[in-house]
Amino acid sequence: MSRVRGWLTIPLDNERMQGMAESDEDEHVDDFLHGRRLRIGIISPYAFETPGGVQSHIRDFANELICRGHDVQVFAPGRRTKDMPLWVHTNGSSFAVPYNGSVAHLSYFLIAGLQTRRWIRQGHFDLLHLHEPEAPSLSHKPFTMHRHPPLVGTFHTAIDLYPFGLKVFERYLHRYLKPLDEAIFVSDAARQTAEHYLPESVRRTVIPNGIHHDRFAHAVPDPQWTGTAQAPTIGFLGRMGEERKGFAVFAAAARQVLRRYPHARFLCAGDGDNDGEAMVKRLDPSGDLLTHFEFLGRISDNDKARFYRSLSLYVAPQTGGESFGMVLAEAMSASCPVVSSDLAAFRAVSQDGRSAALFTNGDATSCADVICRLLSDDGERSDLAIAGERRSKDFDWNAVVNRVLHVYARALS
Repeated sequence: MSRVRGWLTIPLDNERMQGMAESDEDEHVDDFLHGRRLRIGIISPYAFETPGGVQSHIRDFANELICRGHDVQVFAPGRRTKDMPLWVHTNGSSFAVPYNGSVAHLSYFLIAGLQTRRWIRQGHFDLLHLHEPEAPSLSHKPFTMHRHPPLVGTFHTAIDLYPFGLKVFERYLHRYLKPLDEAIFVSDAARQTAEHYLPESVRRTVIPNGIHHDRFAHAVPDPQWTGTAQAPTIGFLGRMGEERKGFAVFAAAARQVLRRYPHARFLCAGDGDNDGEAMVKRLDPSGDLLTHFEFLGRISDNDKARFYRSLSLYVAPQTGGESFGMVLAEAMSASCPVVSSDLAAFRAVSQDGRSAALFTNGDATSCADVICRLLSDDGERSDLAIAGERRSKDFDWNAVVNRVLHVYARALS
C-alpha cells in the first residue's frame, strides 16, 4: 500500500494516451465540435494544495480533455507544489474559511482579481470554464472583464439548509452571474441550490461528476483488506474529523454490528486518523471497540480502487453537504455492495435504493440494521453489487466529457 502527499495521483501514462487516440473515432461519435481542438481555461475556486472533491474533479476532467487533444490550462489559489502538472497555475496565496461544513482555501482580496484577469488575457482561450463561480474566489473574477471568451460555470454545492448569509447576496449574484452562457450542475441537489441566485437567462444542464470506471472495475483485491463470512470487512473513506462525513454514525453502527458479527473489521481510509480514534474511544473507553478498527490514512487512487474491490461492504454515512456521491459511484464501479445514508444526492446516485442500500440519515441503528441484513444474505449482497456496477457506468468519464463538450459547443455557437 502506498500513501500520497498531494492531490495529484493520476499520471497521464503513455498507454492511456495511446488508447484514447486509437479509440477517438469509435468513442466520440457525438463530436459536437466537429473535430475542433479547443484552448480551454479552467478556474478553480479552491487551492490544490489541499485535497478536495472539486479539485479532484477538475484534475480528472482536465486530464480527459488533454487526452482528447484539447489544450487545457488551470488557474487556482494557493502555492504551487512539486506534484502539480505544468498546466496548473497558481496565484501564490489563499486563506481558509469555513464553508458548507468543511474548510475552503480561497483567494479573493488584494491583487487576486488582477492576477486572474491577466492570466485570462495572456491565455487567449476559446472558452473559460469556471467552477463554483458564486464563491468569493478566483472563479468569481472574470465577470468584471469587459471582453472575455464564452463562460461556462459548474455548480458543485448542495446546501441542505439554505443560509441567510447567501440569501443576502442573491440579488447581487443574480446580476453578477448574467454573463454566464451555460450552467452545469453536478446533481439535481446542486441545481436546487443554485436556482436561488442563477439568472433565468443562463442555459442549464445537469451533468454528474465523472469516475474512471475501468480503473475500479479491474482492480485486484488486496488480501489484507478482503473479508470473509466470519470476519467481514466494512469500509469508510473520508475526512474523519469533518462532522458531515458521518464517521461518528459509522463508529456507532460498528458497535452494534459487532454484537452479531464479533470478528468484523472496520477499515477507515482518509485524513483524520487521530480524530477517528478519539471518537471510537469516546464510544467505548475500554478500548475493545478500537481493536476492530484499522486506520489506513490517505491512500493513493490505485489503492483506493483495491480498497473498494476488497471490502465485504462499503458504508457512506455522510449526513449533509453532499451534492453528488462520488464515493458511491466509485465503490459501485468496483462491484462493492454499498450502504449509504438517504441524502437526496445519494438517493439519486443509488436510484432510490435500487443500486445501493439506504438507511435513515444520521441513524446509527438504521445503518447497523442494513449492514447486518446484507451480511446475512449473500444473494441480496450479490444482486446489489451487480446493480451498483451497472449503474456506475452512467458516470464514466467518457460519457460525462461528451456531455460537457456538447455544452461547450452550445456556448461557442
